[in-house]
Amino acid sequence: MKNTLSISETNSTNALLWEMVRGNKLPEGFTLHANFQTAGKGQIGNSWESASGKNLLFSTVLYPVHIAPDEQFLVSQLVSIGIKRVLDEYAKDITVKWPNDIYWNDKKIAGILIENSLQGNRIKAVVIGIGLNVNQKEFLSKAPNPVSLLHIIGKRQNRKKLLERICKSIFELYEELDTDKIRSEYAKALYRKDGFHAYSTDTESFRAKIITVCPDGQLVLETDKGDRKEFYFKEVKFII
Repeated sequence: MKNTLSISETNSTNALLWEMVRGNKLPEGFTLHANFQTAGKGQIGNSWESASGKNLLFSTVLYPVHIAPDEQFLVSQLVSIGIKRVLDEYAKDITVKWPNDIYWNDKKIAGILIENSLQGNRIKAVVIGIGLNVNQKEFLSKAPNPVSLLHIIGKRQNRKKLLERICKSIFELYEELDTDKIRSEYAKALYRKDGFHAYSTDTESFRAKIITVCPDGQLVLETDKGDRKEFYFKEVKFII
């Protein structure tokens, strides 16, 4: 695949790609793929478990200078939708758990880590790290609910072809950049988008339904008592 570098191992594809971006002007959409990560990163310091040669571990660089910093959540949304569109062809019940985990029913099949570099009042570069469970059968970490495509459909997949399809799907959405369409599709794809479900914060547990996700990524909930609550990432947990 054009502008793709595959390597056997690295500590983190995001970390290595940032080093490459700072040292060279890589083409937009350049993708770094690894068979294994010794220190794969998840959101806010979390780790990402992946057996060697079983899954997709890759990072891509974009230069969305045309997206305002206060609307950078749009990148997260289009990446999530790009992945979901491909996985929809393999399985039903693929959703996006706010802000950008990819779920099958109540299990996590993919995670996304987006890191930005700002220059003045614009986004200079974005490195998007994606971990997708493809052919892994057994998970050994303490992650509560991992699942792979192998679990879901019972067949191993060609990781290279899957990588090509996902990158193509993401880049098509990015190049078109139909903001209203992306936000609408994201809203329809949300995990637990209907009905009341259990949530918790550091101080309380409650039941609520999703009202909307704001352009800056803020999640707006309404409790079963009629109270409106607004949260940014890591301020609220889904009780699963």
